[in-house]
Amino acid sequence: MRVLYVCADQGIPVFGCKGASVHIQEMVRAFVTQGIEVVIMSPRLEGIPPADLAHLAGIPLPRADNKNATRRALLSIETNKLISNALSDLGSWDLVYERHSLFTQAPMSVALQEGIPGVLEVNAPLLEEQARHRQLPMALEARSMACCAMRCARVVTTVSPAVSQYAQSLGAHPERVHVMENGVNPHRFPATPKPQGPFTIGFLGTLKPWHDVATLVRAFALLRKGGLDARLLIVGDGPERASLQAQLERLQMADFVEFTGKQTPEQVPQQLARMHVAVAPYGDGQPFYFSPLKIYEYMAAELPVVASRVGHLASVVQDGHNGLLCPPGDPLALASQLETLANDTDFAERLGSNAREHVIANHDWSQVASRVLELANIQRRVMVAS
Repeated sequence: MRVLYVCADQGIPVFGCKGASVHIQEMVRAFVTQGIEVVIMSPRLEGIPPADLAHLAGIPLPRADNKNATRRALLSIETNKLISNALSDLGSWDLVYERHSLFTQAPMSVALQEGIPGVLEVNAPLLEEQARHRQLPMALEARSMACCAMRCARVVTTVSPAVSQYAQSLGAHPERVHVMENGVNPHRFPATPKPQGPFTIGFLGTLKPWHDVATLVRAFALLRKGGLDARLLIVGDGPERASLQAQLERLQMADFVEFTGKQTPEQVPQQLARMHVAVAPYGDGQPFYFSPLKIYEYMAAELPVVASRVGHLASVVQDGHNGLLCPPGDPLALASQLETLANDTDFAERLGSNAREHVIANHDWSQVASRVLELANIQRRVMVAS
């Protein structure tokens, strides 16, 4: 079986450190381990791939050499012609799998024309996200192309119910839309002894506005001022780092916090092994549609998780069983949950053990890939019959 994996997003290095990069690598790895030949098409093929993915063929797409949003949009639109040509010139494909990106419609439309099952993976309401957090030039064109991709895809996978509603609002047929939350590769996170020393609270992720690390910092300060010998370990980097460091200075907490900076996927497990508890904080001032990779990685690492009660997270972090939930944006409530785990190590260990069992049983990437292939095969039979 031959699968063409397309990610035309200029902001995602396939072999990078971003959560999206890890997502791509793990989905590709899950396909490969099932004996599938995968070819990756992307403008961001730079970097050194993991050893088990080094054999994969890649088809480079043009890469934008500037940050002008309009020029990047125009390049993305032009790239559709190259994608169309590649699909026609490179022989037969059994499946075209695309990570949805703005201004890209060719993978799904050409797959439909050629009678090949096309699977469109939608990770966020990109039109809304881009307009809210960045710039969205040529908005009408972006929406038109997104609608085309949604309508042409034979299977649309979404990471949450909210993203499923977004896909359907753009024309995806409801019967072809399937919610598939993100997963984890448990083999990357072997069980390790709990660390010695002060109670270490951890956060993993890119420091972006939607990660409410500022509330975590306030909760941490409350714990320290209440007498708990705690440390805060922030694994990752991003545009919010400077404001977080300034906040820590104001609270006189900077000496008790470590920023590791950007970490490769290979380095992440050893950083999680330094934590006693891990936090996934989100605010309540914006729509929540994520399926946070960090939560599944925390759980695979057998860490007790404290997450904000937002979106569909209560279906993943089952309060009191495999983690704890607290109201978003509430440092007092977050500090209380963390203090409970610091003072009751048996409870914390039980949560961590249940968390690992849960993700192994329900969120292994191989399960996600198998479901995708099953849906693609169903669509293949439908296309042949029609």
